[in-house]
Amino acid sequence: MKLGGGNLRYRKRLSLGPLKFNITQKGLSSMSIKLGFWTWNSRTKKHSINLPGGLSWYSNSK
Repeated sequence: MKLGGGNLRYRKRLSLGPLKFNITQKGLSSMSIKLGFWTWNSRTKKHSINLPGGLSWYSNSK
């Protein structure tokens, strides 16, 4: 659907405890697991860790 020269996009994020599901008009786009400071994303296959002081660490490779 076109609106003012742009496209209308459907996105939804569902949370079920530590599981986060990202859904688009095409279906499930990715899933994340968050346990404490650690997070894993199914689409990128990357891990991240939240650190103190607004810093974070994430893996560079899959």
